[in-house]
Amino acid sequence: MAGTGTGTDPAPPRLSVLLPTYNERDNLPLVVWMLVRTFRDSGIDFEIIIIDDGSPDGTQEVAEQLEKLYGSDKIVSCREMPPVLFPSGTAYIHGMKHATGNFIVIMDADLSHHVSLCFMDWLKQKEGNFDIVSGTRYKGNGGVYGWDLKRKLISRGANFLTQVLLRPGASDLTGSFRLYRKEVLQKLMEKCVSKGYVFQMEMIVRARQLGYTIGEVPISFVDRVYGESKLGGNEIVSFLKGLLTLFATT
Repeated sequence: MAGTGTGTDPAPPRLSVLLPTYNERDNLPLVVWMLVRTFRDSGIDFEIIIIDDGSPDGTQEVAEQLEKLYGSDKIVSCREMPPVLFPSGTAYIHGMKHATGNFIVIMDADLSHHVSLCFMDWLKQKEGNFDIVSGTRYKGNGGVYGWDLKRKLISRGANFLTQVLLRPGASDLTGSFRLYRKEVLQKLMEKCVSKGYVFQMEMIVRARQLGYTIGEVPISFVDRVYGESKLGGNEIVSFLKGLLTLFATT
């Protein structure tokens, strides 16, 4: 299947940002404010869709307040049902039901991704007419800040194994900062079966299989400001199992 990167978009460009959240009541108001300011200053038509995962800390209530503050045409608050702890295909599928944009940005709500990168992704897409633009920590001036040596080694090791086994044609497979054409994201979601952190990796592998075009933008990933990371031993084991499954089936 050929990529759609050489096509044209019949509708005026509009960005839908999907923000899966779990216990992000402290980070959410700031990341939303930064996104709104960035898009308005850049003249980009946008909406932000907050998909809460049943957070016990009141994140959903904060999301509803933000919707009232900025208006339901710019902020959409929804709760993922049933809840799953990690951002995955189910969260994005649920968020896509509310998306009206023809381009979709997925990113974390914990301030680890600088929101101005959304604009950089947008410029990169327009420059190369890519189907997907992916943020990369492992290319150009990209990098990671705030991680201890153990976590850096885990991330580097996971990415190295993925490159050796799958040869995906992209430098960062486990990152969660990306821009997709809406129809491309919908097609990939139909193909992907992984959950959790493996989902991001499978999306790029399936995109390569389907012939979609992928651009990359170097990013600086900063460890979360508030709250705790959800990455633990179970997720590492799940990642390795998912990697081996993809290697055996693709």
